[in-house]
Amino acid sequence: MDNSLIIALDFANKKEVEQFLQPFGDRQLFVKVGMELYYQEGPSIIHLLKEKGHRIFLDLKLHDIPNTVKNAMKGLARLDCDLVNVHAAGGKEMMQAALEGLEAGTSMGRKRPYCIAVTQLTSTSEEQMNKEQLIPVGLLDSVVHYSVLTKEAGLDGVVCSAWEAERIREKVGQPFLTVTPGIRMKEDQAGDQKRIATPNFARNAGVSAIVVGRSITRSADPVQTYQKWIEIWKGVHS
Repeated sequence: MDNSLIIALDFANKKEVEQFLQPFGDRQLFVKVGMELYYQEGPSIIHLLKEKGHRIFLDLKLHDIPNTVKNAMKGLARLDCDLVNVHAAGGKEMMQAALEGLEAGTSMGRKRPYCIAVTQLTSTSEEQMNKEQLIPVGLLDSVVHYSVLTKEAGLDGVVCSAWEAERIREKVGQPFLTVTPGIRMKEDQAGDQKRIATPNFARNAGVSAIVVGRSITRSADPVQTYQKWIEIWKGVHS
């Protein structure tokens, strides 16, 4: 799981996914399936990707009462994804229930999916958090607090920005995953992300895994672009 580059398959349907993946041939990737794609295609898109040998981050950000999340995770565990997530704002009891559901739904002899919690979305600024969520502390303090809560609940890590990863590691310790969206090259546009960072910055901050979407998926040559990202992320060149 550590040092992974996860491609966000932010496509509308299975056809677009297949068109994107076709040039990669038999190369096995780590991909993210989010709400947009999963809600259109359902479990069939997971089955398709698993058949091709890809690792999967199912990014549905569950946030509900503990029993609902537990039962939902029990079902999702049967899809045999590698990584799933919840919202830390749901609280410790909800996160613990998510783990119970995953463990109950995982087939005997298999390892349950890693489960991480979203702290603050990388599209959220400190000003938004203060005014719209009425959280009066700094954004870093909020993210670290949610990370500690996540660790106490027994989860495997968090979704955060690269800017918070080092502080989280200092506060929570290891092993604890930090999965960071909002990763951009210097020449890329920020889009709807606020707390963005370059892959070099993320690597130096000790991030466990980065999530990259449009920079790769909208590229004229996705395979070449992916390879460039991998080399930078792994520190082969800057």
